[in-house]
Amino acid sequence: MEVVVLQPGCIFGVFKPEFHFGSIKSESLREEPGYQYLLLSIHWLRLVCYFTNWAPGRPESASTFPRDLDPFLCTHLIFAFASMRNNQIVPETLQDEKILYPQFNKLKERNRELKTLLSIGGWNFGTLRFTSMLHTFGNREKFINSAISLLRTYNFDGLDLFFLYPGLRNSPTHDRWKFLILIEVSLVWNAFQKEALLTHRPRLLLSAAVSAQPLHLLFCALSFRLLDFINVLSYDFHGSWEKFTGHNSPLYSFPEDPKSSAYAMNYWRNLGAPAEKLMMGFPTYGRTFRLLEPSDNGLQAVATGPASPGKYTKQAGILAYYEICSFLEKARKDWIGYQHVPYAYKGKEWVGYDDIRSFQEKVRPDFFLAPAYRFSLASMDTHLDR
Repeated sequence: MEVVVLQPGCIFGVFKPEFHFGSIKSESLREEPGYQYLLLSIHWLRLVCYFTNWAPGRPESASTFPRDLDPFLCTHLIFAFASMRNNQIVPETLQDEKILYPQFNKLKERNRELKTLLSIGGWNFGTLRFTSMLHTFGNREKFINSAISLLRTYNFDGLDLFFLYPGLRNSPTHDRWKFLILIEVSLVWNAFQKEALLTHRPRLLLSAAVSAQPLHLLFCALSFRLLDFINVLSYDFHGSWEKFTGHNSPLYSFPEDPKSSAYAMNYWRNLGAPAEKLMMGFPTYGRTFRLLEPSDNGLQAVATGPASPGKYTKQAGILAYYEICSFLEKARKDWIGYQHVPYAYKGKEWVGYDDIRSFQEKVRPDFFLAPAYRFSLASMDTHLDR
């Protein structure tokens, strides 16, 4: 049995979890009176966590560098995000290259079992550069060679493809099949494995982020076999772009509604994805709304937009977990029974988030028998004073 110590509000996914509470010391966190940690006993685990490269730029004590992370918190850490220039993967900033990459991979000196990956893409990255790279064999080969070079230079153990989404958002339909070619023909068999054989080093890992909603049939059985794990984006189901309140990451919804974690996981399993490779996504933030009327404060209440930005994240419509903790001090909390998740409201402000109870529901082995990942560590309580 392995034991992992998680901070308040952390996201996790395990097989056969057992929950205990106590004042347990975690390597990279302050030991302060009354600061409670969650101790999770694990019989089987793959826990994948993302670190975002904008986390160091947050104000005051919310600023988080890779050196602040507990290297024993997750089995796999993914650095988000790299960029692309002339069909080659490149660091997004000079700070990434000179400071964050070295700090990130130095965590493996403290935990030799830890695996690190570099993610390319993300929502703000868009699709145009992916489309250009996928367009010809030469462009794909250029990308692959640059990926291997960058990963080995900075001591990453693998690559995470965060393409949102092939065939959508101005990406042509044929990008779906070219993306499969990148994985099935070029990236794994002709590059990663060949490089491992030639250098006598472990093969670079490969993961991909996939939609939680049945937008298209992107992957086939071969893709499932070649990917080391698959990160299902089972969050952002609802948000302030809608006219009614809705939860960020409900476990369940109505049978005809695909916007739930359970629907997403079962959808990919029905396509043939092995349960042990499917990673359910757990956000370390909540989605907020501004209510039209304070008295109408439940699920599907009329909303007029996002609630106020958080003190640290300063982004309307989102609160990091450490900001939710402050919000809850004076808020009314409630539970959405059929969705198995909580929400809270205060005046005209409303937030859907996760808590210990909803985490327990989401990791029950009789639901999915699947591990999980979280996005992102920088939205958790890494070193904030409580």
